[in-house]
Amino acid sequence: MGRHPGNPVRVSSQSPLPARPCKGRPDFDECAAWSGDAGARRTGTGLWATRVRIVMAAALLCGLVVLSGCEQPQSVQWGYRGTSMIHLDKPGRLESTGNLHAIPPPEPRDPPDPTIPLAGEVNQNVQVLNDLDALEFARLMQAISVWVAPEQGCVYCHNTENLASDEKYTKLVSRSMLKMTRQINEYWKTHVAGTGVTCWTCHRGQPVPSDIWFTDPGPKTASATLLGRGGQNTAGIQTIANAALPYDPLTPFLAADNAIAVQGTTALPTGNRKSIKQTEWTYALMMYISNSLGVNCTYCHQTRSMGVWEQSTPQRVTAWHGIRMVRELNNAFLLPLQPLYPGERLGAKGDAPKVGCSTCHKGVFKPLYGVSMLGDYPELARVMTERRPRMEQPTPEAPAAAEGAGAPGPNP
Repeated sequence: MGRHPGNPVRVSSQSPLPARPCKGRPDFDECAAWSGDAGARRTGTGLWATRVRIVMAAALLCGLVVLSGCEQPQSVQWGYRGTSMIHLDKPGRLESTGNLHAIPPPEPRDPPDPTIPLAGEVNQNVQVLNDLDALEFARLMQAISVWVAPEQGCVYCHNTENLASDEKYTKLVSRSMLKMTRQINEYWKTHVAGTGVTCWTCHRGQPVPSDIWFTDPGPKTASATLLGRGGQNTAGIQTIANAALPYDPLTPFLAADNAIAVQGTTALPTGNRKSIKQTEWTYALMMYISNSLGVNCTYCHQTRSMGVWEQSTPQRVTAWHGIRMVRELNNAFLLPLQPLYPGERLGAKGDAPKVGCSTCHKGVFKPLYGVSMLGDYPELARVMTERRPRMEQPTPEAPAAAEGAGAPGPNP
């Protein structure tokens, strides 16, 4: 028999006690648990169960209300069934960025006219677009103004009193950007295919494109210096989706050409120096690419074996070329512009702005949802519009010799 503060002696149901010894007591439930009052136990248990059911029903109702307001994701099958190669996304995410990926209407184009002189014959100091005629040149300049500096207009790059002048650094930068755009469209079809790029692909109506990047100098805290974090565990780094991974994977992989693949091919080290730390640098880059394109790992990879190319999607090959394209653009076109920029346009370490995946993609796996603008501006791929052959100018005839005068004979 057990002791209880409310019942001096615990008795069995066979004890000669009143039929309902707990009835009316303030500690009814506790008394019922210790006494032999079976009816009280049933009543107490029923009350408790009812309360639990009410709480559970209320929680379920609240959950349904909350879930009813959530947008359900949609899935797209990227690879073979059973391999979990599925892309999940929410239609509302893409719809919310519709204005960002909209395309301005093309500038009107005049029909080809073989009598129009080339741009370099009409304008001075034309160094890149000298294969365009004067009308094509003016049309493209107007489009670039809309794409890059719709508020500032021509004065963003030019001294309108002397258009040939190179006094503004923005003109020198733009000249390099035109070379870069043609380079992409001509020589990097392995990444951009026939869609190509224009100035709008990156700028979207802004003089300075969004999602450019600089070398990150790292946190300025004593703990980061003393503990030697190895570039990790820094909060609030959106480049790597706020993960605890190395905070600047772009400098070693998109400016330098360090190896990205880290998967070993042997069970034991045997000279393989691929470490967990190196893997985290690679994962940081993959997080950046994933966020830039708005996709998950299975957009490119078969995640049960990341290193197997035969089971990867075609997009992995496209991404492989894209990484190498970005490296070339940064090193051949962008980093050399550093002396031209004023101090406020440089990074914390004095480096020039650089491009990455997000500079063009801006959260979608195909920039501008895959719509091409090159059909309206083929000059940016060095494809000239159809032109009739230029008319040969007639050679002026020599004046007729005066009658009786000896005309000089032709030179031998």
